[in-house]
Amino acid sequence: MTEFKVIDDLVCIIPPEKHSVEDITAILEAHPEIKFVSLAAVDLAGNDTDERIPICDFHDHLVNYLNGEAVQTDGSSVVLPGIATLNDGKVDLVPDSEVVWYVDYNYEHIDNKTGLPVGTLRIPSFLYHNGRPVCSRSVLKKSADYFEKRLFDVFENNRDLCEEYGFEPEDLEKITLIMATELEFWVNSPDEKISTEQLSISQTLKEQYWKRTKGVVRTALEQVILVLDNYGFNPEMGHKEVGGVKAAVTSSGDFHSIMEQLEVDWRYSDALQGADYELTARILIKEIFRMHGLEVSFDAKPIPGVAGSGEHTHVNAVAFLKNGKKINLFAPKDMKTDYL
Repeated sequence: MTEFKVIDDLVCIIPPEKHSVEDITAILEAHPEIKFVSLAAVDLAGNDTDERIPICDFHDHLVNYLNGEAVQTDGSSVVLPGIATLNDGKVDLVPDSEVVWYVDYNYEHIDNKTGLPVGTLRIPSFLYHNGRPVCSRSVLKKSADYFEKRLFDVFENNRDLCEEYGFEPEDLEKITLIMATELEFWVNSPDEKISTEQLSISQTLKEQYWKRTKGVVRTALEQVILVLDNYGFNPEMGHKEVGGVKAAVTSSGDFHSIMEQLEVDWRYSDALQGADYELTARILIKEIFRMHGLEVSFDAKPIPGVAGSGEHTHVNAVAFLKNGKKINLFAPKDMKTDYL
């Protein structure tokens, strides 16, 4: 089992403002531990693509990669029903330059020169078929763009509505659909079973909800929060959820028979970035807990008869004004007067 430690000086992200050829080249040349690139698109079944492209090939054809001309797959490798067919199956992976790119580190593969984990630059991407985007990320982007444009038009042409929120139509710069995530998941010792009856009794007695985390679960949860912060998530909280039982202690002081439900929350962002964050968070959480010998499940109902993992995705619309002020469009100007 690999011992996981948080390494604060790793390059974790490349923000959108650094996606020029010059900046990307400079960052990768300064960090030889980043040895691979992966274009991460999401098909219509929620599966994300992953591959290992040598960094030298990425360097040699960087412009082609950024233009979506370097990587193709076929319709049999992704779920695009009724779109990519057997006789028309070419699918292009096109990088998204408007979101954060992140580096996925393999803590079980150490670079000989730097002594750091080998990294793969994962680039959120779109799946294109016959020149048009056809993936889950593109559906979300189109939906958010449509929502934002229609709502902007409504406010721009309705002075009375703007005044209800305390601004004038000419003050409005843009409207953005934002989201924030509360991600719940189960953690357990993979080779041990806990009875549904024990879990049900513990849940009824509320023995776990917001209780103190201990041992390896505490360590892994704390590391998850620290790593998410390094990746720019701005995590807000991690805590126990309602499900789980008290773990048993060995004579050496270690815990076994672990079965707990946890939650991690992080700060809001725009809709597409928020979806990318969640995909990244799931990967990081699973890997960190795995390196502590624990299994993670994000399934909605992994254990029949007890609490499922009810993920909460908070959605909001924010008006950005030209003076830098932000207005919550899901809240009235006067909360006391207009409450409910």
